[in-house]
Amino acid sequence: MRRRNPARILIVFVVLAIGIVGLFFYLSNRVKIVEEGKQNRMTPVQEILSRNLENNYPPTPKEVLKLYSEITRCFYGEAYTDDELVKLALFSRQLFDDELVANQTDDQYLSALRMDIESWKKDNKVISSYSVSSSTDVQEYSYGGREWAQLYCIYSIRMGTNVAPVTEHFILRKDDIGHWKILGWELEQPGDQNG
Repeated sequence: MRRRNPARILIVFVVLAIGIVGLFFYLSNRVKIVEEGKQNRMTPVQEILSRNLENNYPPTPKEVLKLYSEITRCFYGEAYTDDELVKLALFSRQLFDDELVANQTDDQYLSALRMDIESWKKDNKVISSYSVSSSTDVQEYSYGGREWAQLYCIYSIRMGTNVAPVTEHFILRKDDIGHWKILGWELEQPGDQNG
């Protein structure tokens, strides 16, 4: 029978101990890095508010409506502070045509928006998703010396466990510097949409 060398056994145990301690430190530091990454991640509201519309305005009617729909989804389905709500409301008005903006002051718009959001919360409703018309379904035309566009957006409204689609018809108009702006929208009744 061979005799085991105590020095070899000691070296094996020391190497194993160093490996276990090293693995422990690696895993504990990795968890901290992942947690810090999660804390530094922006919310959907913060992502929208970080956009600069002066330098990066959406180039097409579809892209304008996608941004507006993302803002709307945040109003009715994301968590935010009161300050973020005010900023988000003012941000959304930058997508509106001057004629639409002139219908309400910022304060009136914000007050109506708060009441609407509160009503949705009471009914336990949220916008869970949306789908904007495909680019081929956007109708662009000229009228009165201006460029116009019509398109649709289908919002999936979740109320409790039920989900119902709601279709809205949007009209956009190009402003003097070539930006597509939302002039108005209306709820489509079943059978109204052509195509």
